[in-house]
Amino acid sequence: MKPNIVVLDYGSGNLRSAERALARAGADVTVTPDFDAALAADGLVVPGVGAFAACMTGLRSVRGEQIIGRRLAGGRPVLGICVGMQILFARGVEHGVETEGCGEWPGTVERLDAPVLPHMGWNTVKAPAESVLFAGLDAATRFYFVHSYGVREWELQAGEGFRQPLVTWAEHGVPFVAAVENGPLMATQFHPEKSGDAGSALLTNWLGTL
Repeated sequence: MKPNIVVLDYGSGNLRSAERALARAGADVTVTPDFDAALAADGLVVPGVGAFAACMTGLRSVRGEQIIGRRLAGGRPVLGICVGMQILFARGVEHGVETEGCGEWPGTVERLDAPVLPHMGWNTVKAPAESVLFAGLDAATRFYFVHSYGVREWELQAGEGFRQPLVTWAEHGVPFVAAVENGPLMATQFHPEKSGDAGSALLTNWLGTL
């Protein structure tokens, strides 16, 4: 039986390309802003493009931060993509304006310090050996990025009885967080739905965790 996936429609993100990529990876996909459907799905995908502040406004308009929080409280999987990953952090700073994020992880989304922005195109990543998302993909595998902002420092420190999330890094001018695996909460800065066979393999790996 195919897993039921909701792609959360809050006015931001490559909804149809995400829908098609997940369907190719073996999911039964619905694109909707519906609160109850998003809570009930086997997996929730939160896409996002554009400005951090605009994405947070859209997310709050469909109570998206409540959906994410409730799902995670019950151990139910969530996958954030691009700005859909960034909004999971505590704050975003754009043009000197700070916007509060969902706060699932501490940290700040800020402008990358690079000679050319946006960071647009294919790039490799450095994933931990025990990664589930990148299982079966070698170190030369490239993923498709489009962004000018990112998380340049991982601020969540391991505590007693707490398992440190798996953090994958990439580099464009400076190192930045390319993906996070934190129990039911996973996210990628790159676009798996635009990353061809590599992205399809990653989405298949994610579906395998549901």
